[in-house]
Amino acid sequence: MRSKRLTTIALAALVGCASLTTVAAATPATASVPAAPTAADFTGYQVVKLPNANVPNFQRRTVRCPSGKRAIGGGAEAQGNDAILVGSFPTDDGAGWIGLGRQNNYNDVGISVYVICANVS
Repeated sequence: MRSKRLTTIALAALVGCASLTTVAAATPATASVPAAPTAADFTGYQVVKLPNANVPNFQRRTVRCPSGKRAIGGGAEAQGNDAILVGSFPTDDGAGWIGLGRQNNYNDVGISVYVICANVS
Protein backbone atom coordinates (compact mmCIF):
# COMPACT_ATOMS: atom_id res chain seq x y z
CA MET A 1 0.00 0.00 0.00
CA ARG A 2 2.80 2.38 0.88
CA SER A 3 4.59 1.97 -2.47
CA LYS A 4 1.30 2.64 -4.29
CA ARG A 5 0.85 5.90 -2.35
CA LEU A 6 4.42 7.00 -3.11
CA THR A 7 3.90 6.20 -6.79
CA THR A 8 0.74 8.34 -6.82
CA ILE A 9 2.58 11.25 -5.16
CA ALA A 10 5.50 10.94 -7.58
CA LEU A 11 3.12 10.81 -10.56
CA ALA A 12 1.26 13.88 -9.28
CA ALA A 13 4.56 15.72 -8.91
CA LEU A 14 5.59 14.79 -12.46
CA VAL A 15 2.25 15.93 -13.87
CA GLY A 16 2.56 19.20 -11.94
CA CYS A 17 6.08 19.78 -13.27
CA ALA A 18 5.03 18.92 -16.81
CA SER A 19 2.22 21.47 -16.74
CA LEU A 20 4.55 24.12 -15.34
CA THR A 21 7.03 23.39 -18.09
CA THR A 22 4.29 23.74 -20.70
CA VAL A 23 3.18 27.09 -19.30
CA ALA A 24 6.75 28.37 -19.12
CA ALA A 25 7.47 27.26 -22.68
CA ALA A 26 4.28 28.89 -23.97
CA THR A 27 5.00 32.22 -22.29
CA PRO A 28 7.19 34.49 -24.46
CA ALA A 29 10.24 36.06 -22.85
CA THR A 30 9.69 39.76 -22.22
CA ALA A 31 12.89 40.69 -20.41
CA SER A 32 15.82 41.83 -22.48
CA VAL A 33 19.45 41.33 -21.65
CA PRO A 34 21.54 44.52 -21.77
CA ALA A 35 24.25 44.58 -24.38
CA ALA A 36 27.77 43.87 -23.18
CA PRO A 37 30.03 46.91 -22.95
CA THR A 38 32.18 47.50 -25.99
CA ALA A 39 35.72 48.81 -26.28
CA ALA A 40 34.26 52.21 -27.18
CA ASP A 41 32.52 52.37 -23.79
CA PHE A 42 35.75 52.01 -21.79
CA THR A 43 39.17 53.39 -22.65
CA GLY A 44 42.27 53.80 -20.53
CA TYR A 45 41.68 50.55 -18.60
CA GLN A 46 43.95 50.43 -15.53
CA VAL A 47 44.18 48.41 -12.31
CA VAL A 48 45.40 50.35 -9.28
CA LYS A 49 46.51 48.41 -6.19
CA LEU A 50 46.86 49.51 -2.60
CA PRO A 51 49.40 46.95 -1.32
CA ASN A 52 48.87 44.94 1.84
CA ALA A 53 49.23 46.86 5.08
CA ASN A 54 48.23 46.05 8.63
CA VAL A 55 45.50 48.32 9.95
CA PRO A 56 43.26 48.18 13.01
CA ASN A 57 40.27 45.86 12.70
CA PHE A 58 37.38 47.46 10.75
CA GLN A 59 39.47 50.41 9.53
CA ARG A 60 38.68 51.25 5.91
CA ARG A 61 41.43 51.32 3.29
CA THR A 62 40.65 53.26 0.13
CA VAL A 63 42.36 53.24 -3.26
CA ARG A 64 41.47 55.92 -5.84
CA CYS A 65 41.47 55.99 -9.62
CA PRO A 66 43.72 58.52 -11.35
CA SER A 67 42.08 61.88 -12.03
CA GLY A 68 39.41 61.71 -14.72
CA LYS A 69 38.87 57.94 -14.48
CA ARG A 70 36.01 56.07 -12.84
CA ALA A 71 35.90 52.77 -10.96
CA ILE A 72 34.30 50.04 -13.07
CA GLY A 73 35.13 47.28 -10.56
CA GLY A 74 37.36 46.38 -7.68
CA GLY A 75 38.05 44.08 -4.79
CA ALA A 76 39.89 43.60 -1.53
CA GLU A 77 41.73 40.87 0.33
CA ALA A 78 42.09 40.28 4.06
CA GLN A 79 45.36 38.61 5.08
CA GLY A 80 46.37 37.00 8.34
CA ASN A 81 45.41 34.17 10.70
CA ASP A 82 41.60 34.02 10.80
CA ALA A 83 41.41 37.16 8.66
CA ILE A 84 37.91 38.00 7.46
CA LEU A 85 37.04 40.44 4.69
CA VAL A 86 34.16 42.48 6.07
CA GLY A 87 33.52 44.81 3.15
CA SER A 88 34.56 45.49 -0.44
CA PHE A 89 32.64 48.22 -2.28
CA PRO A 90 33.00 51.34 -4.44
CA THR A 91 33.41 54.80 -2.96
CA ASP A 92 30.31 57.01 -2.94
CA ASP A 93 31.69 59.17 -5.77
CA GLY A 94 32.50 56.13 -7.96
CA ALA A 95 36.17 57.02 -8.31
CA GLY A 96 37.69 54.44 -5.97
CA TRP A 97 37.30 51.24 -3.97
CA ILE A 98 37.11 50.53 -0.22
CA GLY A 99 38.14 47.40 1.65
CA LEU A 100 37.95 46.55 5.33
CA GLY A 101 38.32 43.48 7.47
CA ARG A 102 39.03 42.02 10.86
CA GLN A 103 41.12 39.26 12.35
CA ASN A 104 39.99 37.06 15.23
CA ASN A 105 42.18 37.25 18.35
CA TYR A 106 44.26 40.14 16.92
CA ASN A 107 43.83 43.91 16.98
CA ASP A 108 44.82 44.41 13.35
CA VAL A 109 44.46 42.80 9.93
CA GLY A 110 46.31 42.97 6.61
CA ILE A 111 44.19 44.55 3.86
CA SER A 112 44.97 44.93 0.13
CA VAL A 113 42.57 46.86 -2.10
CA TYR A 114 42.30 46.94 -5.91
CA VAL A 115 40.27 49.20 -8.20
CA ILE A 116 39.69 48.74 -11.91
CA CYS A 117 39.60 52.17 -13.54
CA ALA A 118 38.68 53.43 -16.99
CA ASN A 119 37.59 56.49 -18.88
CA VAL A 120 33.84 56.01 -19.16
CA SER A 121 31.92 57.57 -22.04
